[in-house]
Amino acid sequence: MDYSKLKADLEGGVHTDIQTREQYSTDASIFKIIPECVVFPKNKEDLRKLIAFANANAGEVSLSARGAGTGMSGGSLTESVVVDFTKHFNKIHEVNDEFARVDAGVFYRDLEKETLKRKRILPCYTASKDLNTIGGMIANNSGGEKSLTYGKMERYVSEVKMMLSDGKEYTFKPLSGKLWHEKAEFRGIEGDVYRRINEILDNNKATISNAKPKVSKNSAGYNLWNIYDEKEDVYDITQLLVGSQGTLGFVTEVVVRLVPTKPLSRLLVMFLRKKDMDELGDIVNTTLAHKPESFESYDDHTFKIVLKVIPSLVKKMGGNIFRLAWSFLPEAKMILTGGIPKLVLLAEFTGSSIDEIEDAITEAHNDLVQRYEISIHKTKSEHENKKYWIIRRESFNLLRKKVGKKHTAPFIDDVSVAPEYLPEFLPKLYEILDEYNITYTIAGHVGDGNFHIIPLMNYKRKDFLPLIEEISQKVYDLVAKYHGSLTGEHNDGLIRTQYLGKMFDTDTLELFVEVKNIFDPLRIFNPHKKVEADTSHLEDLIKNI
Repeated sequence: MDYSKLKADLEGGVHTDIQTREQYSTDASIFKIIPECVVFPKNKEDLRKLIAFANANAGEVSLSARGAGTGMSGGSLTESVVVDFTKHFNKIHEVNDEFARVDAGVFYRDLEKETLKRKRILPCYTASKDLNTIGGMIANNSGGEKSLTYGKMERYVSEVKMMLSDGKEYTFKPLSGKLWHEKAEFRGIEGDVYRRINEILDNNKATISNAKPKVSKNSAGYNLWNIYDEKEDVYDITQLLVGSQGTLGFVTEVVVRLVPTKPLSRLLVMFLRKKDMDELGDIVNTTLAHKPESFESYDDHTFKIVLKVIPSLVKKMGGNIFRLAWSFLPEAKMILTGGIPKLVLLAEFTGSSIDEIEDAITEAHNDLVQRYEISIHKTKSEHENKKYWIIRRESFNLLRKKVGKKHTAPFIDDVSVAPEYLPEFLPKLYEILDEYNITYTIAGHVGDGNFHIIPLMNYKRKDFLPLIEEISQKVYDLVAKYHGSLTGEHNDGLIRTQYLGKMFDTDTLELFVEVKNIFDPLRIFNPHKKVEADTSHLEDLIKNI
C-alpha cells in the first residue's frame, strides 16, 4: 500500500520505516506482527483523514488503536496500520473530587498523580498501572487488585467520545428510555447505532440474559447484557464500548468517576500447603465475609521463579539485600518447618486509622485460625506490605525479562470462575498443566476467582504452537465446565477470539457479529478481534525469539 498521500495529508507522523514498524510489532503477548505503517495522529482532523483513507481502501487497510502496548492478547497488533494515541492524545482536561476528563492516550500514572492530590483514585488499575493508558484500560475493561471491592472499568466510565466509521465524533453516555428512543430516530450512523442495538436488545432478550457470564469479572465478547437497566429504565451504550478492544471505533476522550482513597493498609497473609487446598473455597469465603478491600494470590511456582530474579526484586525493594532477607524472616521460619506453601493469599484491609484496620484484621485472623489449620501472618508496616505486593504485581514484569532461555508465554493468562468452584477447579487446572514439560506460574485475584497463568517456555521448541493449542483447548473446556470466563480482564484479542464458542452459544456469537456490522461494516477497525478470528497464519505470527 502506498502511504505517501497519507503522509502528505496528516499533521502527525506517518512512519513506514522498518525501525518504527519493528518497535510496534510486539506487545506483552506471544505475537510479533510487523505493521505496514505506524501513525501518530496529532488531532481529530488527522483521525478523520485516517478513517477516510481506510474506508477508501477497505479490505486492504485497517486501523488498530494502540496505547502503551501492555496488552497480553495481541489486541493492538496488526499487519496494517497501528495508530498510536500516546504522543498527542495525552491531555488531562479536568480533575475534581467526582470525576476526571482525559484523552485516551493519557497514562494512568499521570492521571493518578493528579487524582491523589485530591485524595481520589480511579480504582480499577492493573498490575502494570505505571505503564498502561486509560484508553487501553477502556479497551480491555480492566480490573485489577481492587476490583473485588470496586469492580471493573465498566463501573467508572460515565461518558465516551468516539469517532465512528463515518469519521465523525459522537458522545455516548447513559440515557433515559425516552432519550434513547429519540436518538434512535436520528438520521445517519448515530441513529443507526441506537436503533439497531435496540433491535438486538428487544429481539434477543433470552439469548442475551443466558449469555451473561456467571462470574464477577469478564472481558470476553461484547457486553450486550450490561446496556439496559430495566429497573431504572436507563440505557448505557458505554457498557458496550468498554471492553470492545478498539473494534468499534476510535475512543478519543472519556469521563471516569473517582473514589476517595483509604490512606492506610495492612495485609493478612495466608500460607496454604497442599493439604489445605481442599479447604480453599471455604477459606476464601470465610475471608471474604470480613470484607477485605482486595484479596490476591500467588502460587509456589511464582515464588520459586521469583527466587531466580532476586536482583530485580532487590532493586524494587530499595536495593538492600539484607533488608529484603530480614523482611522474609516469617516466611523463612515457615518454609523451614513446612516447605514452600502451595498458595499464598493476600487479604488487604484498609482504613483511615491503624486501630480501625487492626480491629478488622484481628477479627478475620481469629475467625480463620479457629476454623482452619493454616499459617497466617499479619503485616506490621507499609514496607512489609510492599514485599508481598512486589511479588504479586511485579512477577509478570520480572519474568518478562527472561529466565534463562525461556520467555513468558501468556495464552491461558486470564481465566475466571466463581470462587465456590475453586476447590474443584484449581486441582484440575494444575493436573492439565502438569501433563506438559513446561514451567508456569499462577497468580491472581482469588477473591474474584480470576487467575493469571503464565507459562515460561522456549519459543523455539518445535511443538510450541501445537502445545499452545492443545493446552488452550483443555483449559478452556475446564473453564466452560465451571461456567467461567476465558478472560476476566485481558480481553479476547488474537489469542482468544477463536475460543469464544466454548463460552458463548452460536446465537450469541452471531449477535456479536451483528454489533460489529452496525459499527464497522467495512471492517476498518482492528479486525479479527472479538469476532471473525483469523487463525490461518497463526504460526507466522508467533515471535521468533
